Amino acid sequence: MPTNQAANKAAFRRFHEAVGSGDPDVIAKTIDEVVEPDVLFHAPVPTGATGRQAIAQVWDLLLRAFPDLRVEIEDVIAEGDRVACRNTVTGTHRGEYRGLAPTGRTVTYSEMFVVRFTGGRIAEIWGVVDLYSQLRQLGALPA
Repeated sequence: MPTNQAANKAAFRRFHEAVGSGDPDVIAKTIDEVVEPDVLFHAPVPTGATGRQAIAQVWDLLLRAFPDLRVEIEDVIAEGDRVACRNTVTGTHRGEYRGLAPTGRTVTYSEMFVVRFTGGRIAEIWGVVDLYSQLRQLGALPA
């Protein structure tokens, strides 16, 4: 694997480990270190923010809604300046989320991301999150 691919994969795993810590300070510090300030974020972002601020706000929102949130990496593939990953996400709905009061329900859903790196930092993210499954499990959509 070329050096930049290995470095990108390592930076991706570092980002993942930080968000998996559930510690807002660790997450914010790691985002500042590995994500470009003007990162382009193509994902279902429930905030009006852009750039690095959007990523920080998404994690803040998710961890308030699902304090025990866990993202299990199923696959990571590096090619050129991109890293692709497939994840399984689990968490218990303990805080307001997308207008829904806490339900106490546990959710499990899938997501996939493609991350483009520039100079070892995340410059662009494309994400596909199974929101339908997530909202169905929370009772916001019919089964």
